[in-house]
Amino acid sequence: MTITATPPDADLAQRYAEDGVVHLTSILDRDEIDTLRDAFMAQVTSDSSLGHDDGVPKDDILARYPRFIHPHRHPELEVGRLTRRYMLDRRILDRVEAMIGPVNGAQSMFYFKPPTARGQAMHQDNLFLQSHPETCIAVWIAIDRVDDENGGLQMVPRSHTFELICPGDADPETSFSKQAIHLPDGMSTEQTVMEPGDALFFHGSMVHGSGPNRSADRFRRSLIFHYVPQSSVEMAKFYLPLLSPSGEEIRVTESTEGGVCGDGWVPAGPH
Repeated sequence: MTITATPPDADLAQRYAEDGVVHLTSILDRDEIDTLRDAFMAQVTSDSSLGHDDGVPKDDILARYPRFIHPHRHPELEVGRLTRRYMLDRRILDRVEAMIGPVNGAQSMFYFKPPTARGQAMHQDNLFLQSHPETCIAVWIAIDRVDDENGGLQMVPRSHTFELICPGDADPETSFSKQAIHLPDGMSTEQTVMEPGDALFFHGSMVHGSGPNRSADRFRRSLIFHYVPQSSVEMAKFYLPLLSPSGEEIRVTESTEGGVCGDGWVPAGPH
């Protein structure tokens, strides 16, 4: 398959079930994208404490532009209010619910990815969220034009039909994250190309990641949400409380599993 933009009148549930990823154009308009970009750039420039500690060296560009995790939990900040607003925006929720039914919000993120920044090795989201009995769905919204040069997402078509794959070690030269899925024979990646305001909706078992930003002067910023079906009864603690479409905080049982790779599992390299 080739990941191309899906027509607005397409059967989203069928497309999602078959491909595991749906590319929709212009989910947000240019004025909205400009507002989001300016707010997050102002926040990270003045105070980057929302940034997640990924253990990067102090001289790494990602130490200056760390990814923001759960900004929707900070209503005292403009970026928090904006993130919460778009997390519950019906233009996004209606598409998600067309694909998998009623959902609750589980996570928000904002990636800056400036020039020279490393990418994130191939991974599957539900290894981290541990949503049961259903998987999560991601909504990845482009703030900038996205392509291979500035480290756009790479997907493994239809990999959502596979079980979760236990990762090994990532290449520290190209990835800030420590773990990577080493693809079985016959599986390969496909590069995405997106315009500001476009969104990818993809399955929690979809294998995806990105390479370094090799451009001279282009950021690759993105706003990302994860949702889980309202039928979910268990979730990793880090993602609780969930957020209902009406803005109510929802708690489900905290996952106590060691994950699908087992208690005490450590990366074992390619397999």
